[in-house]
Amino acid sequence: MCLEEAGDLVLHIILSKIGPENTARVACVSKRLKVSASEDSLWSIFCSLDLNISAPLDPHGEPSPSFKAAYQSWRESFRMYPWHLVKRVRRCWDNLKLWLSLNFPEAEATLRKGATEDDLEEFESALRIKLPLPTRLLYRFVDGQEPRLDGSLGLIGGYSVYSHDVNVYLLPLKEVIRETNETMSDLGVSNGSNFIVVAASATASLKMFFLDCSDGQLYTGTSTRQMLPCVPEINGDQQQDAMLRWLEEHGRRLQSGVIKVREEDNVKSISLFPEVPPLCSVAVTNGVQVRASSVFIPEVSNLRAQPPAYWYAYSIRMSLMPEGCFLNGRHHSSCQLYWRHWIIRADDEVIDKVNGEAVIGKYPLLQAGEEEFVYESCSNFPTTSGSIEGSFTFIPGSLKDPKGSQFEVKVEEFPLKLPDYIF
Repeated sequence: MCLEEAGDLVLHIILSKIGPENTARVACVSKRLKVSASEDSLWSIFCSLDLNISAPLDPHGEPSPSFKAAYQSWRESFRMYPWHLVKRVRRCWDNLKLWLSLNFPEAEATLRKGATEDDLEEFESALRIKLPLPTRLLYRFVDGQEPRLDGSLGLIGGYSVYSHDVNVYLLPLKEVIRETNETMSDLGVSNGSNFIVVAASATASLKMFFLDCSDGQLYTGTSTRQMLPCVPEINGDQQQDAMLRWLEEHGRRLQSGVIKVREEDNVKSISLFPEVPPLCSVAVTNGVQVRASSVFIPEVSNLRAQPPAYWYAYSIRMSLMPEGCFLNGRHHSSCQLYWRHWIIRADDEVIDKVNGEAVIGKYPLLQAGEEEFVYESCSNFPTTSGSIEGSFTFIPGSLKDPKGSQFEVKVEEFPLKLPDYIF
């Protein structure tokens, strides 16, 4: 049976499976196939699959007379780019925007509308560079973030350790020009450099991400100005899509719950400390739960030193389960930390043991069912791979009013490792 003999429903199903390009070719065969290939219900499927739109809207968000017209306007607007790449970039931004809308609408509100081709040409002329196609497309859909004075709404997020606060924003084109010119001047790099600054921390702690426009790789700098690749190479990286893969990976981590929004002192931000195993360890001892994870801090690391110093921040979250702690047949609704004990390893070799009172000078009192007590600290390692494990000594009740003998709470081993993707 040929297509001409197929029923309308069968023909509709076939055309929806062969895609928009082949459907357009089929329309040239006969009047009947042209009518079938022009049905708007068919093009609504293509718009949904390729562009994730459920209404006939053009690239500017304006209504189109039909889904077919909307699809054609998208193809025309992005005719200078490979369509598979357009769909991939669109998917990346849709995933990020969906997560932000559900979990962090304050940050979603900072995303700028996409840049025009004229904007991009003016940008390239100002910096005397040519953006890789995937990066151009990222900016066509979203021109970075509006800078905010509070510095907590960065799309990439960050961490806080003592006075070292990091929260990374994706820069809009105008800020890329300013930051690139200022940074390259400070570094003594000539105007002919192919490196541009595409993301940076809005806080006082200096952390930047550099795109090498010649090969598309993304880098971040160490304290000694050594460039570290932020995205693993794949088959020689001929696609120049490192920045796109970086954002795609970030979106996957957000959507899967590996990283989440954290609120502290009524300030929300994306925390880069992993929240789920295996990057986050979890242990429960006598009703006390301890979660622990780490994040690499490239901006303070010194890889030129001998031995090198790979710095990591680590976050410890402890809480008392709603049923409290159960010791020697008795329930206690509170307990207080008194002592800490750490075993620190580099490449599976013990390099240090730590014993001392309190954590960062505090003796947290845990109450049954209340929020976690969270603290951050940091440590440096001479190798790219290490781990920390240990225990806390708790007193049932409180230090001022003990209700029994002290007990040990396990901190399961958690990794400190140079990651494939650096954020």
